[in-house]
Amino acid sequence: MADDNSLALYVHWPFCVSKCPYCDFNSHVRDGVDQARWRAALLADLAHEARALPGRRVSSIFFGGGTPSLMPPETVAAVIGAARAAWGFADGVEITLEANPSSVEAARFGDIAAAGVNRVSLGLQALDDEALRFLGRAHSVDEGLRALETAQRAFARVSFDLIYARPGQGTEAWERELARSLAFGTEHLSLYQLTIEPGTRFATEAAAGRLAIPDGDAAADLYEATQAMTAAVGLPAYEISNHARAGAESRHNLAYWRYRDYAGIGPGAHGRRLGHATRRRRKPENWLAAIDRNGHGIEAEEALPPATQAEEALLMGLRLAEGVDLARIARLGRRPAGELVDLDAVARLPEMVRLAGGRLTVLPAGMLLLDAILPAIVRAG
Repeated sequence: MADDNSLALYVHWPFCVSKCPYCDFNSHVRDGVDQARWRAALLADLAHEARALPGRRVSSIFFGGGTPSLMPPETVAAVIGAARAAWGFADGVEITLEANPSSVEAARFGDIAAAGVNRVSLGLQALDDEALRFLGRAHSVDEGLRALETAQRAFARVSFDLIYARPGQGTEAWERELARSLAFGTEHLSLYQLTIEPGTRFATEAAAGRLAIPDGDAAADLYEATQAMTAAVGLPAYEISNHARAGAESRHNLAYWRYRDYAGIGPGAHGRRLGHATRRRRKPENWLAAIDRNGHGIEAEEALPPATQAEEALLMGLRLAEGVDLARIARLGRRPAGELVDLDAVARLPEMVRLAGGRLTVLPAGMLLLDAILPAIVRAG
């Protein structure tokens, strides 16, 4: 899978400070955590991955999960130090921590930065209090912006996310909200259209006619306005929902989208390494027991057939503005690119998809219809 010796490391911290309406880890809320035991378990899980992946350089570390900004700074520092000792760091290593924009978490930013984190990703999600309540967020706009200001003082790099195409949101309202967001001067923004997932409260409300989500044309207008405004201030989309100044793209997420090797540690963490998919035990108690029993928290590890690797690389890489190198896809799949990509379908979609110089890219017009285009051009493994 890897084209070089770089490695991305994902660290999953499953605990929340209290039950949260937008998180599926409610059963993992813990008032008291044996921090020393957890720190030792994470380091054991990391050591297992280091034995499986010798000779690498860590290009990025991402602390995610429930509420990773509530991890003890000592644990954060210990994981960073263990990764450095096991693999060494690439130049400009990116170490990101995902945080909710609450005052409780923002108060810890200085200690987290001192532990070695150099980038934070804030889940602002909206600059409208009514929208935040609809999305189930616990913070207010004012609290979120105070957290953003604190983050910009503490960390070298800051990103935050917003959700648009919300019920009743028109283009002018979104343009005002986005303009306000762009004025904060962060180098990276993640801008997601609201999607209705089956089985969620939103799906129930929509089915009952109580939730009016923007239709296809309105959503397209919102998307196009987003692309125009971000590009105008030097934050073009490098991935369908992610925008950055040149050189400020998320190195960690690029490892996923470019289908590089990544190791995942902690409860529920997934990984892709050396052509294998790994999955850790999801329930914290079961993961800890597996660490005690086996020295790692892996529940399943399976070899991925070459065609599956090629398919995954296509599905991830075509989200990127840079597209994918079909020669690499052919190497992954161990068969001609024409057996992995429907080139006739590509030729029928010249305004949506381009094949030039051996690279296949989805054009801006195609990004609007990416969910429909991918199954049309990618042959299932």
